[in-house]
Amino acid sequence: MESGEEKEAQVAAWLKKIFGNHPIPQYEVNPRTTEILHHLAERNRVRDRDVHLVIEDWKQKASEYESEAKHLQDLLMESVNFSPANLSSTASRYLNALVDSAVALETKDTSLASFLPAVNDLTSDLFRTKSKNEEIKLELTKVEKKLTASLVLEKCLREDLKKAELHLSTERAKTDHRLQNLDFLKAKSEEFRFGIRAAEEKLLARGMDASLSHQSLVALSEKLAELKQQTLPLKKKLESYLDLMPNPSLAQVKIEEAKRELDTIEAELTKKVDMMEL
Repeated sequence: MESGEEKEAQVAAWLKKIFGNHPIPQYEVNPRTTEILHHLAERNRVRDRDVHLVIEDWKQKASEYESEAKHLQDLLMESVNFSPANLSSTASRYLNALVDSAVALETKDTSLASFLPAVNDLTSDLFRTKSKNEEIKLELTKVEKKLTASLVLEKCLREDLKKAELHLSTERAKTDHRLQNLDFLKAKSEEFRFGIRAAEEKLLARGMDASLSHQSLVALSEKLAELKQQTLPLKKKLESYLDLMPNPSLAQVKIEEAKRELDTIEAELTKKVDMMEL
């Protein structure tokens, strides 16, 4: 395992290599920063090694391609006395187009047997791409329809919201008006209540019978209504007696008694009401 001093030395050497003639930025030297920079230096060294190997491999392949090209060129010269340098400009363009096509299609050579599968694969990719584009267009059309429907719905909701706000504002104004009327009626009710109480106190001071007060009259009116309700069964019973053809004289007596009793109660109530108005 490397010691801290060895790591610091490696870090210093790596930084010097990275910055070259430029000054190295100041940093705090401690075990943690040294460990981090040492880790970066190791990764950089491994990456440089991998890049160097790739470059060497490319150089070797380039050398092999050049050797193969020279061999083919020599073979052409020996067999048919043909050289690419002797080609016309049109033939050179055709040859370059053939080479560019082979590179684009990633074929191993420029033979027809290599070109046909590559073109077929490219055609299949083209059809798949077109089919995918059609699917995307169809999906896009559906999304556009949904978006249009959403926009229409949003517009309707906004209009409904405006109508609801206007209706709410109108109802709020009506409610405020009703509340004002309610307050006014409450104030008038209190005013009338105080006025009635003051008038009753004045009448009592003048010697008015307490039974003629407003509360007494209200109670008497309620009593009268109750008595009227109680007389309803008597009237129905009386009607049933009349249907049975009772003794006319006896029935007439009972009817007169009931009428007199009812008239007496109504007269007494009317008298008290008249006295109250006076």
